[in-house]
Amino acid sequence: MLHHSPLPASQSAAVNQPATRCLMVEDNSFDQEKIKRVLARSSLAVEMETATTLAEARQILARGGVDMILLDNNLPDGLGADFALELARDEQTAAIPVVMVSDWPSPFMWDKAHMAGVLHVVNKTDFGARYVNAALRVVGRNMRRAS
Repeated sequence: MLHHSPLPASQSAAVNQPATRCLMVEDNSFDQEKIKRVLARSSLAVEMETATTLAEARQILARGGVDMILLDNNLPDGLGADFALELARDEQTAAIPVVMVSDWPSPFMWDKAHMAGVLHVVNKTDFGARYVNAALRVVGRNMRRAS
């Protein structure tokens, strides 16, 4: 199920700066809310769109405009680590920073994530705004290169 929810930027966020569009690929509603709460408490201007399957994520990415991806590994229709490799091979999505947020990061997942150029692999209990900040720095560099 596709969900779109702009997260309110805190008062310390830059005025007139467009929100970064983040795709969260996560099938667990509890984990979705946890991630949204982390971002809502931060000073990050992030517009969140949620996909619960890889198929939905592909639909959202096909529309364009996604600046960063928060990606679970165990999804109903496949593994996030395999999807990260798919994204890395596609010139339309290869530059989008990916942060994998998983319950049980395995050595195989770490290897695939590394091969795909995933920015961070984070256990869901350790997820925090600092990982999104790191991805936002990459987004900023990508925007400067594009201009």
